[in-house]
Amino acid sequence: MSQKTKIAGWIAVGALAGALTTVSLQTVARGTLAPLPLEELQQLAAVFGMIKSDYVEPVDEKKLLTDAISGMVSSLDPHSQYFDKKSFKEFREGTTGKFVGVGIEITQEDGLIRVVSPIEGSPADRAGLKPGDLITRVDDTPVKGLTLNEAVKRMRGEPGTKVILTILRRDENRSFPVTIVREEIRTQSVKSKVVEPGYAWLRLSQFQERTVEDFVTKLEDIYKREPQLKGLVLDLRNDPGGLLDAAIAVSAAFLPQDVTVVSTDGQIAESKSVYKARPEDYLRRRGADPLKRLPAALKSVPMVVLVNEGSASASEIVAGALQDHKRATIMGSQTFGKGSVQTVRPLGPDTALKITTARYYTPNGNTIQAKGIVPDIMVDDTAEGSPFAALRMREADLDKHLSGSQEEKKDPAVLEKEREAALKRLEEESRKPAAERRPPEYGSDKDFPLQQALAKLKGQPVKVSKTLVERKEDTKTE
Repeated sequence: MSQKTKIAGWIAVGALAGALTTVSLQTVARGTLAPLPLEELQQLAAVFGMIKSDYVEPVDEKKLLTDAISGMVSSLDPHSQYFDKKSFKEFREGTTGKFVGVGIEITQEDGLIRVVSPIEGSPADRAGLKPGDLITRVDDTPVKGLTLNEAVKRMRGEPGTKVILTILRRDENRSFPVTIVREEIRTQSVKSKVVEPGYAWLRLSQFQERTVEDFVTKLEDIYKREPQLKGLVLDLRNDPGGLLDAAIAVSAAFLPQDVTVVSTDGQIAESKSVYKARPEDYLRRRGADPLKRLPAALKSVPMVVLVNEGSASASEIVAGALQDHKRATIMGSQTFGKGSVQTVRPLGPDTALKITTARYYTPNGNTIQAKGIVPDIMVDDTAEGSPFAALRMREADLDKHLSGSQEEKKDPAVLEKEREAALKRLEEESRKPAAERRPPEYGSDKDFPLQQALAKLKGQPVKVSKTLVERKEDTKTE
C-alpha cells in the first residue's frame, strides 16, 4: 500500500468513525408487518439450502443467517445496521457513556498508542498515567501493528480484572509497566473553562445519556466564577452526534420556551414529529428538569458555536436550531451533513435493528442531509488555512447515502486536484517530528478557531477564511 493510500485511508476512517447517529430508542416494534414477497423468500430458502448441502466445507447456519440479515440492512444506507449480541452491547455502551476499561482517551502515533488524557478519577488516572505517555504493550502483546480498535478491545474486559500496560514516557526517558484493575468508566462528554475574564468555552464531544446533566453542571460552575458572563463559545467540533433528546435539551437551554428545535418526517406516523424547546420533548423519564437550574441570563448571553466537517447529526441539530433562531453565530467549516434519524428496535434480549426512519429539518424547514450546516462565518483550522479540508469525508461522500436537496454537482476533476494537493501537504507534514505535527488542543490559547470566536464576541475583527466555500451535494445519478 502506498504512503498516499495509507494517509487517505486513515483520514477516511477517522471521518467515518466520527459519523455516529442521532438515535431515538424504542423498545416496541411496529405491530403490523408488510406483506411478505413469497417467491423471493423461497429463493432465499433455496440458496440457503444449496449452501448448506453443496458448499465446499460445512458452514455455520446461524452465521449464514446473521450475515444475510446484515447484508440486507447495510444495503439501505450507511447508518442502518443489524446488531448482534456483541455489537448491541458496544452500541449501548456508546450511548450511556459507560464501559469497563482503564479510563483513558487514546490516539495512534507512529504505530504506538498515545494517551491523550486519562479520564478524571479513573483507574488510569489513579495509576499516574499522563497525557503524552506511549503504550507499547498490552499485557504480553506489542501494540505495534495493532489497529486502534484492536488495542482498545485488549484494554477492555470484565470489572475487577487486571491488565498490564507497558508505558514509554519520553520526557523521563524511561519505560515501565503499570498494572491497572479494570472498572466501569463513565466518559466525560462535556468540558469547560473560563478562557479569560467574562468569556467561557464549553465543549460537547458527544450527546450521551449523561450529557445534559453534565452540561448543566459545567454551566453552573461557569456562572459561579463569572456571574456577569459576557460571551460563551459552544464548541461542537468533531462532535459525531448521539441521542436526539440530549440535542433538544441543549438547544432548549439557549432558546425561548416552546420554539421549534427540529422536525422529522418519514414513512411511518411516529416519524412525523415536531420537537420543541420544552421538557416533554427532551425528558426521557419523569423527574426534575435539569435546565431549571440554569440562570435566566443564559437565554441571552452572546454566543458563538464552533463547528467543522466532523460535527454530525445531533450536533447539527443544535447548530441548525441556534442558527435559524438567530440565537448564535455559527463559525468554522461546513458540517458533516447527516440529517437522518435512526430508531433502534430490539429483536430480542441481545439483538436489535438500527434503521433509518426519518430525515430531520431545521426550524426553517431546511434539510441538512448530505449538505450540512453552512456557517455564518467561515473560519480556517489554523492561521495558515485548512490544508487538509479536501480530504475529510462527509455524508455526501458515503456510498448509498440518502439524498437531500438536489444541488449542482462539484466538478470531479477540481475535487481530485484539491485532494492531490492536500495529500502532498499531508505527506510533507508526516515527515516532521511528532511534537511538531500535533494539532493544538481544543480550548487552548493556540486554538485558532476559538480565538476567532472570542474576537467575534468582543466585536473585534475576525480572520475569515479565504479558501473555504460552501460545498453542495453531488447530484446522484442512477
